[in-house]
Amino acid sequence: MRYDHIVIEREYGSGGTGIGRLLSEKTNIPCYGAEILEGVSAKLQIPISDIQRYEESTTNSFLYSIYAFGKMNDGSGNFLSKENHIFLEEQNLIREYAMQGPAIFVGRCAASALEDKRVLKVYIHAEPEIRKQRAVREYGIPENMADSTMAKYDRKRKNYYLVNTGKKWNDWSNYDIILDSGTLGVETCVQIIQAALGFINFL
Repeated sequence: MRYDHIVIEREYGSGGTGIGRLLSEKTNIPCYGAEILEGVSAKLQIPISDIQRYEESTTNSFLYSIYAFGKMNDGSGNFLSKENHIFLEEQNLIREYAMQGPAIFVGRCAASALEDKRVLKVYIHAEPEIRKQRAVREYGIPENMADSTMAKYDRKRKNYYLVNTGKKWNDWSNYDIILDSGTLGVETCVQIIQAALGFINFL
C-alpha cells in the first residue's frame, strides 16, 4: 500500500519528534509539529502558551469526550468552547498542509484529521529510564524533575487524544507500526519507517 502521509504519536522522551525530523531530512518530506501550534497561534491571535495551557487542562472525562467528539463531527460549531475551536483549527491546518503533498505530522491527533487519506500511523515508546536519560541529556530537564515532567506530558497527551478522538492514545491497535526507540535507536526507527514507505529495502 502507498501512504501519502505519516503521523507519529510518541511518549515524552522517546525521541519521536527527532525521529520525525530525521525522517523528513532523509525523505525530503516536510515535517509538521510545533509548526501547527505556531500556525494556529498566528491565525487565532492566541499566544502559544495559552494553547499549551488548554492542552494541559483538557478534561479526561470519557463521557465528555464522546459528547464533544460527536458535536464536532455533526457540525455543531456553536456548542464549542474557545478551546474546542483551537483543536478544530489545528485539524484544519493539518488538512491544509496535507493538501500540499506528502507530509509527516508529529502529535496533535493528526490521524483524526486525515481519516480519508492513506496514512501510516506510528507510535514511538521506550522504557522509562531511557526516556528519563533523554529528557535530561537532550531536553535540559533537571534530573530531579524528569520523572514528574514525563508523567505530566504523557498524561496531557493521553487526555488530549481521548477528549478529541474518543480513543486511547497508548492503545497500540490504533497504529500500524509500534517502535521501541530505546531498543532500536533513532536511526533504526527512521529506517524502518522508510522501508514501510518504500524508500529503502530494510532487510
